[in-house]
Amino acid sequence: MRQKYEAERGGEDPYPYDREPAASYVPPRTPRPRRPIGRWILRGFGIGIVLLVIAIIWLAITAPLSKSLQPPTPPSITLTADDGTPIARRGAIIGKPVDAAKLPPHVTQAFLAIEDRRFYSHWGVDPRGIARAAWANMGSGGVRQGGSTITQQLAKNAFLDSDRTATRKIREAMIAFWLEAWLSKDEILSRYLSNVYFGDNTYGISAAAKHYFGRTPDKLNVGQAAMLAGLVKAPSRLAPTSNLEGARKREAVVVGAMVDAGFLTKAEGDAVRPQRVLGSRPSQLPNGTYFADWILPEARDQAGEVKTETTVQTTLDPRLQRAAERTVARAGLRQAQVALVAMRPDGRVVAMVGGKNYRKSPFNRATQARRQPGSTFKLFVYLAAMRQGMTPDSTIEDSPVTIGDWSPKNSDGRYQGTITLRQAFARSSNVAAARLTQQVGVTAVIKAARDLGISTPIPNEATIGLGTSTVSLLELTAAYAAIAREQYPVQPRGLADVREKGWYQSLTGGATEMPSKIHDEMLDLLAASIRNGTGRQANLTVDAFGKTGTTSDNKDALFVGFARDLVVGVWVGNDDNSSNPGLSGGGIPARIWRDFMQSALGIAPVAAPPPPVEEVDPDALPSGDEDNAVLPLGGEIEGLGFNLKMGEDGTISVGPSRRDREEGPPPRDDRRPPEEEPGPYEGQ
Repeated sequence: MRQKYEAERGGEDPYPYDREPAASYVPPRTPRPRRPIGRWILRGFGIGIVLLVIAIIWLAITAPLSKSLQPPTPPSITLTADDGTPIARRGAIIGKPVDAAKLPPHVTQAFLAIEDRRFYSHWGVDPRGIARAAWANMGSGGVRQGGSTITQQLAKNAFLDSDRTATRKIREAMIAFWLEAWLSKDEILSRYLSNVYFGDNTYGISAAAKHYFGRTPDKLNVGQAAMLAGLVKAPSRLAPTSNLEGARKREAVVVGAMVDAGFLTKAEGDAVRPQRVLGSRPSQLPNGTYFADWILPEARDQAGEVKTETTVQTTLDPRLQRAAERTVARAGLRQAQVALVAMRPDGRVVAMVGGKNYRKSPFNRATQARRQPGSTFKLFVYLAAMRQGMTPDSTIEDSPVTIGDWSPKNSDGRYQGTITLRQAFARSSNVAAARLTQQVGVTAVIKAARDLGISTPIPNEATIGLGTSTVSLLELTAAYAAIAREQYPVQPRGLADVREKGWYQSLTGGATEMPSKIHDEMLDLLAASIRNGTGRQANLTVDAFGKTGTTSDNKDALFVGFARDLVVGVWVGNDDNSSNPGLSGGGIPARIWRDFMQSALGIAPVAAPPPPVEEVDPDALPSGDEDNAVLPLGGEIEGLGFNLKMGEDGTISVGPSRRDREEGPPPRDDRRPPEEEPGPYEGQ
């Protein structure tokens, strides 16, 4: 040890051996300088400022003040007609924002009394309210009261979900402080009343006041205000339209709270009576129509992500829609159903009826049903023929034919021999269409249908010429619109705002012009069908073009055609695809089409033809002394219920007696013209 010590000291130990070794020696500590407490305070203050800035930035991003004006509603879209008139709504009923400062005092006091009595004194979070609610919940063994202020409720409704977690409550408190810092109390209360939920899919006090009481918020009496304030606790369960007794009990609780808070005297509280709500729902937009159901998915796509109320304009024409509904209502259908589609030649759908009664059956037979089109499909057969150089004056055999094991027949059992294509199309000859399909080729017929927009499956067989494949009425009507427009295909659309296609879609999906010669020939055929063929009951006083269609066993009957700038398709049949004896496309569908067109285009009905005048053989005139009446030249004679007239040139004609002409036909009970006798599916 000594040597070690000497080595460390660099010499001999000056102390005697009885001294302790240097290893046990501890030198005294040097005192450290004391740091000032103020420095820690400054650091804490700086950290607090940084956290505050971060919190403000976070709140500005996640909880913008403008969002507190937006009600937390499910996606809501209002569809309007082409003139801006609302026609349907999907989603919540959203009321207009209110200004709490302009409402009667008892309206806002009702909400303050039951929801947040110290609203005007706290800073967004009420410690006394939280303590009171905690004490009440401990005593009851469960959650019976809440300590959230109106500011916290606004924060939760506008920015947060309904999860009962500590994290959510902390965020709720932070947003509440944020709202209190930047908004006045009246602004917070106004935003709360403007978007709180009142049941029946109704948001905001404006919508609720109209929905339940048929008035605006500034006209609410004390009882009505108390009932609305009471709904906030459990709006779905207490909605007075379904639970009037529960809503009245809750109203009484709110009135009691208003008395306790000093907003009402005891006498004023006792004077409040249980309120009544509207016996029937106030006039609202329909939540469902055939047209709205069809166009809604596309409207949502156009609107993008819908978080609040959005308005989308459609192509529907209210006047034409009303005309379509009236025409269908007076068609006199019994068990049979009906569908009608009206569109412009460019595809804009202006009216749609998918059935007799939407409430009873929302199934849209105009867009969702796939039925056989019958002879309306012959449009594509004859288009294929015109494309191959034939004309309406080309001839075809109207006689029985067998193709493979298929032997089509004309519906009336009559055959005309060699006839023109115009005549065959007008009388809707089945055998002529079958022969023509075989002559031009099934592939050519299918191509013609595809070119005009038919997308449903079409079998590769000759029977398609008679309309054995299925198609929707909407798509079939659009195919006829292509003829009217002289351009194909025509895409049916229901939205006014058409988004531009991309460059690839423009190159591959553009429209094709129809050659003028073929277009004129198709118009020739379609006009002949109405003037001289199976579609005579659809005749108008203006140029009209169309085609009838009737399927086997009279299961489906159709008429599709156009006049001026309106293309319309009509279908009649049974939902179960059962037979309708006597039903044909030239009957009820043609008359529905005609009646709608007359109303839509504002044209007069076609005048009834004059009574037939038969030429009479002079040698067949009655003879005898009692009847020996000499008919002078240029004179006439009455008798036997008829009138004989001899012209100055010696010709003799016979017609109804003068008396019959003056009196006219006997009165008819149904007030219908003779050609509109009720059929087996009319009268109801």
